[in-house]
Amino acid sequence: MRFERVRLSNFKCYDDADLRLDRGVTVIHGLNGSGKSSLLEASFFALYGSKGLDGNLGDVVTIGADDTEVELWFAHGGDSYHVERRVRATGDQPTTAKCVLEAPDATIEGARDVRAYVEDLLRMDAEAFVNCAYVRQGEVNKLINASPAQRQDMLDSLLQLGKLEDYRERASDARVGVGRVRDDKRGALSQLDEQIEAKEEKELHARLNDLQSEHEEVAAEIDRFDEQREKAVETRDRAVEILESYEEKREELASLESDIEDLREQISETERDREELAETISDHRETREERRDELGELLPETELDGDAEDPPSPDAVDDRLDALAERDDELQSDLNEVTSAVTEHTNQAENLRESAEDLESQAEQRREQAAEFESDVAETRESLADRREKIDELGERVEALEAAFEDAPVEFGEAASFREDVADDLSEARETVAGLESDVENRREQIEEAEELLDQGKCPECGQDVDDSPHVETIDDDRERLAALEDDLAEARERQSALEDRLERAEDLVETESEIRECRTNRSNVEQLVEQREATVEEKVEQIEQLREEAEELEAEAEQKREEAAEREDAAEECRERVAEINKERGTIRERRERLERVEDLLDAVADATDAIERLRERREHLEETNDERRERLVEKRERRSDLQEEFDEDRIEQAREQRETASDYVEKADAKLESLRERRDDLQSAIGGVENEIEELESLRERRDDLAERVAWLDSLYEETEQLQRMYGDLRAELRQRNVESLQAMLNEIFDLVYQNDSYARIELSGEYELTVYQKDGEPLDPEQLSGGERALFNLSLRCAIYRLLAEGIEGTAPMPPLILDEPTVFLDSGHVSQLVELVEAMREYGVEQILVVSHDEELVGAADDLVRVEKDSTTNRSTVVREEPEDRLAEVVGAGD
Repeated sequence: MRFERVRLSNFKCYDDADLRLDRGVTVIHGLNGSGKSSLLEASFFALYGSKGLDGNLGDVVTIGADDTEVELWFAHGGDSYHVERRVRATGDQPTTAKCVLEAPDATIEGARDVRAYVEDLLRMDAEAFVNCAYVRQGEVNKLINASPAQRQDMLDSLLQLGKLEDYRERASDARVGVGRVRDDKRGALSQLDEQIEAKEEKELHARLNDLQSEHEEVAAEIDRFDEQREKAVETRDRAVEILESYEEKREELASLESDIEDLREQISETERDREELAETISDHRETREERRDELGELLPETELDGDAEDPPSPDAVDDRLDALAERDDELQSDLNEVTSAVTEHTNQAENLRESAEDLESQAEQRREQAAEFESDVAETRESLADRREKIDELGERVEALEAAFEDAPVEFGEAASFREDVADDLSEARETVAGLESDVENRREQIEEAEELLDQGKCPECGQDVDDSPHVETIDDDRERLAALEDDLAEARERQSALEDRLERAEDLVETESEIRECRTNRSNVEQLVEQREATVEEKVEQIEQLREEAEELEAEAEQKREEAAEREDAAEECRERVAEINKERGTIRERRERLERVEDLLDAVADATDAIERLRERREHLEETNDERRERLVEKRERRSDLQEEFDEDRIEQAREQRETASDYVEKADAKLESLRERRDDLQSAIGGVENEIEELESLRERRDDLAERVAWLDSLYEETEQLQRMYGDLRAELRQRNVESLQAMLNEIFDLVYQNDSYARIELSGEYELTVYQKDGEPLDPEQLSGGERALFNLSLRCAIYRLLAEGIEGTAPMPPLILDEPTVFLDSGHVSQLVELVEAMREYGVEQILVVSHDEELVGAADDLVRVEKDSTTNRSTVVREEPEDRLAEVVGAGD
């Protein structure tokens, strides 16, 4: 596997960065804090998301930005992949807004799914990736500082041995589960045996034969009683028919008696109704005569022809009413017009008076505004004198400030550029001081560590006794290099202090320039204001004259409006007089219409009375005809009553009653006996069914018992197989671990011998429990922690590389591995050990590692690179940029700097 390209947007200290990576050794270099490690962190984050971060998602978003985006293109197993992640930090909690991985055979979306796909593709999660291929800054001693148990867990996880332990535990769980199921089935088998024995003791088949015999006897008894009951029912039904026939005749006779009585009452009631109708007819005649008398008195007061004996027609009355209504409508129309005219004239007069008052108010406002303008003109003329004095003061201030540039190192207008140049020089000086301080501190720590070993009688480099070591004198060289570094640091601090003073002078000049420009702008503004105010004074003088002329015109127009209002009021009064005349005429018409409407009502009443008399006479004649029909029906019903009374035979009726009672008693007793017999038959049938069910249950229990016995035998066999599987996984894990330990020990010794050509150490031993021991040439064992700082760091790097080789080459075939990543591996190394690190990197490339990424500012590592990437940070924006370099150009630069 190799990284091909990484692109960043708003990731930590990067605004935008796009870097392509090739095969071989790529060294990413730059000043401390420039953002070198962030490039590797971004690639790791692209693969594993939040699992690849020490902090939370919000830490990767550039300060001030809303979101960050990371893209990684990589090759694995001959295929190309592209993963893209975007984090949004606009809410309360940062969230993953997008996560997509484009694979050759699918597109995976979602942070969890992408991480799971990557873990399956690389066969390692984020922690295994760090333990295997990614030596992060400050973690170079992680494996050696871990306990054997921790180291065992790390290496077992990397070598996939943890899965065998998982399988062994699963086999153990399966064995326990099978044992529980087997015990449960054995208990169930014992219960079935007990149930079968209990049912066999009941002798179910003999009991079934007895019940079936008794059931047949009861069924025969039921058939006999059913036969006799049917005969009794026939006798009872014949008697009931006779009784029902006589009962129907008795009911008909009673109904005839009732009908005869009803007809007599109806005839009497109808005769009473005829008498009442005769009285009502007489009342209507009297009412008709009264209405005719009132009509004769009212007609002379109307304009109609006729009298009470020969009244006018209703059409004539309607025609006269229509004529009066038409005249009333005409008067109403005239009244509406005159009333509208009154309202119109009144409103016009009111509007004219209001308009006159408004015009007088406007005239008064014009005079008040003219007075205010006169006061403003006087105040403005006084303020103009003060403004002219302000102009003179600003001119004097500008001249005084410009004098500051007479002895300045730059001309007026160049102060800002001068300040930027000084700030850039100061930034470079501060970076130089920071770098020297770091180098001095590292050198002091190395000397202190070496002095502690000397106090113990050990060599600072190899840890041997001082008498046998050839490297004791190197501590003096380290002290000399420290002294030279301290002198360089003092000079750098003096230059930094001088530049800080120079920057302060530049800041003062920038402020002076700004104040001069501000004073010039203020003077120009005041001059323009004075010109504007002078023009405003002239304009207001002209406005004062115009306002006074407008006030006189408005007063004249108001007087004219008041005269027109008086004329409109006179016209309104004339219209009110016409309204009174119209209302008087309409009152007369209303009285005439009321008399005519009363005449119309009287004519209707006379006609209604005549119609009512005729209807009542017809009703009385109809009632007489109805009574004649009722008398005929009465005669018929009396004849039918006589016939029915002759047909009754009391002896036959009594005999039918006795037969009915005897048959009913027998049926009732037979029903009780049949019910008892049927209940017994049902009980027997139920008992037979119960016994048959028990027989079926017994057969079912025997079948279940046979099946369960076979199941128990199978579980016994399965339990033995899971025990064998559990032992097999444990033995296989132990065997594979031993093989891995042997391979890892051989590779570790090979790499350590290659990069650490030292006569002090003979070999390294790795036990089955992953305990590490270093043996000196004399056979004395050493714990890795007893090595010097540089040797311990190099030992750990060798161990990491050996693990990487073991995983890449495998025990039974090669496997694609991620790039080997070394982040600041020289932190604990001096110059001698750096050379050995370079040899280690070269050895890993010769072993076939396709891509090695190293973050370091060490010149020796930079010189050994196939590709160079320089990271720079802008001190003003605090943002980093990435630049690819050619190794030849970098080498020429280093050589030129040495000359």
